[in-house]
Amino acid sequence: MQKLTILNAILQNPIVGIIRAPDADAALQLADACITGGITVLEVSLTTPDGLDVIRSLVKRYGNDAMIGAGTVLDAATARLSILAGSRFILSPSFDVEVIQTCNRYQVVSMPGVATATEVVKAMESGADIVKVFPGDAFGPAYLKALRAPLPHAPLMPSGGVTLENMDAWFACGAVAVGVGGSLTAPGASGDYEKVTENAKAFVRALSQIRARSNTST
Repeated sequence: MQKLTILNAILQNPIVGIIRAPDADAALQLADACITGGITVLEVSLTTPDGLDVIRSLVKRYGNDAMIGAGTVLDAATARLSILAGSRFILSPSFDVEVIQTCNRYQVVSMPGVATATEVVKAMESGADIVKVFPGDAFGPAYLKALRAPLPHAPLMPSGGVTLENMDAWFACGAVAVGVGGSLTAPGASGDYEKVTENAKAFVRALSQIRARSNTST
């Protein structure tokens, strides 16, 4: 699958569910719950034990019905291992040129983490496909809007602090996608995966409503 196809799929389904769990089994159950609820773009954080095995299992299980990527990728070696495991996109909490170059070499989508306008520009110059504003909850939607004033062409995705209540504001301020973690998956910590599915459905409904309002206003 070529990068353009992957990127288009993410932009069409711009809620990226963040899977972070204490073990591989819990991560798989979280992922299943999210996909059942309609969130089919998932970042498997490599802080999860055996995270690469989780990625392999999900890719085998869902094929092209879900878009699975690796998160918390800190270096090029880990990026390559993630790609070999089947990751179609790579997210990082930080900006590393070699990670982006590895993604471009193997035609997967790169999403480095940044916090400043300087880092946004450097990430784009280095070939990043989507620039992750992290941690989003430290700044809020208004910061995204401020970044886009001088950089209206920047493809920004906040990660951290995105909730049902503020997702509309993030998109209104120019986000091309959002990374959603605890507000989606927190019930999984107590084994309530049905609630995770309900949360996923609620996020999907909210996205549909945001798009409907956007179409009406245009």
